[in-house]
Amino acid sequence: MENQEKKHKRRVRYSGAYPKSYKEKYKELNPEKYADTVSRVIQKGSTPAGMHISICVNEILEFLQIKPGQTGLDATLGYGGHTLEMLKCLDSRGHLYALDVDPIESAKTKERLEKLGFGEEILSVRLQNFADIDRVSAEAGLFDFVLADLGVSSMQIDNPDRGFSYKTDGPLDLRMNPEKGISAAERLTEITQEELQGMLLENADEPYAAEIAREVVSRRRRGKPIAATGDLRRAVEDALSQLPAPERKEAVKKSCQRTFQALRIDVNNEFEALYSFMEKLPGVLAPNGRAAVLTFHSGEDRIVKKFFKQDYKEGLYREISRDVIRPSQEECSRNSRARSTKMRWAIRSEG
Repeated sequence: MENQEKKHKRRVRYSGAYPKSYKEKYKELNPEKYADTVSRVIQKGSTPAGMHISICVNEILEFLQIKPGQTGLDATLGYGGHTLEMLKCLDSRGHLYALDVDPIESAKTKERLEKLGFGEEILSVRLQNFADIDRVSAEAGLFDFVLADLGVSSMQIDNPDRGFSYKTDGPLDLRMNPEKGISAAERLTEITQEELQGMLLENADEPYAAEIAREVVSRRRRGKPIAATGDLRRAVEDALSQLPAPERKEAVKKSCQRTFQALRIDVNNEFEALYSFMEKLPGVLAPNGRAAVLTFHSGEDRIVKKFFKQDYKEGLYREISRDVIRPSQEECSRNSRARSTKMRWAIRSEG
């Protein structure tokens, strides 16, 4: 019957007092509807599923000194937390451009910010890699301020379908844009042992790079390809099985983190994109324009530090941060994902 009433589909019940899997956390995934639940999760020092808590917001705003009427660039939109605060500083005057390569999350963020009153007249969201800032500047002109937050967003890490975390089972994808390139699982079907060892060393300073590379390739040769996050986690566990029991658990945890990091950097060409961004950055900044970059591991920080120092010596910047700025102890206690953050900044010369 056409007017037959649709059956109500009950939500799958979860075991225990609190939901454990990503999809069961329906309240956290609807922050507008369940604000109290989200607030309690944040107060406990956790990040709600499907959300991202921005890091170093006060430090960033204090340095950028955003004024109404200026033109700025958020090179890594993500969940839009930094973007929102920068838009507030513009006070409906000026314009902010925001870039992201993730078509899934950037669409959600754009919609969320539009509902808060920040439409096309003040905010332009581009599905674009931050390596292309020169193309954006060709359209927008020079920027008074630029922010690049190089961290992976929490909603990407927490969603098992994206394959960013070793803690949950899912396809080993790791791509920021799942519509382009090859997944981490595909990458592991073609990489040699020597290449994988080099990747783990270069992208993550992994001390057990040789053992992990040997185990991954050995599994592939035995007809056990690494297709899921759990496969890679077990490969790391087996590679470190020779370690004494008391230290093995922590070593496996850290090696899993570094291995997933190294693969993510590789499949997304993150270092190449960062090199391109840093190389082009002085050319898109207005005289006395300000740029801040947040990094989350030593490889990124080395690149940013090198470029800032080199460009300062060449006179492209009139001032750069001499030391890294870190989140406060209070912020780290509220958000454990802030602990590895380093912020560096530079101010464009006048000429």
